[in-house]
Amino acid sequence: MFREMRRIKNKMSDADARALLQNCEHGTLGTISTNGYPYTVVVNYVFYNEKIYFHSAKEGHKIDNVSKNPKVSFTVADNIKVVEETFTTTYQSVTLFGRAKIIPGNKEILMELIKKYASSFLKEGKKYVDHSFDTTVLVEIEIDYLTGKERL
Repeated sequence: MFREMRRIKNKMSDADARALLQNCEHGTLGTISTNGYPYTVVVNYVFYNEKIYFHSAKEGHKIDNVSKNPKVSFTVADNIKVVEETFTTTYQSVTLFGRAKIIPGNKEILMELIKKYASSFLKEGKKYVDHSFDTTVLVEIEIDYLTGKERL
């Protein structure tokens, strides 16, 4: 169902791919719009319990797309460096395919986002989450296929 990597020598181990997914700061979500065109957007996310989560407003382009077609892709990349003298680029990346669904605000997941992006403000983050968790939604991506690629 999913294509195998063409340059297998660049394939990352599953453990390394998951570690990169855990540690990157942002990812690019790919969805299909109702007009058939792809739509991508960069999001802050957390990899938690083997799923991807990010928060969102309750309406908008990505929410409309996920509601109509749950199939998505998600990509993270890090350690990107152009190596001019060899006309190449070094990098690490992970691309996954999965099914997204919209779930209500969840204190546990929102706190995972706070831990990742505002770890110096956990006390304030907990108050913020307690006060406003019901004004946001989360998108949960269940991973169907994941692959990591690197050239270092």
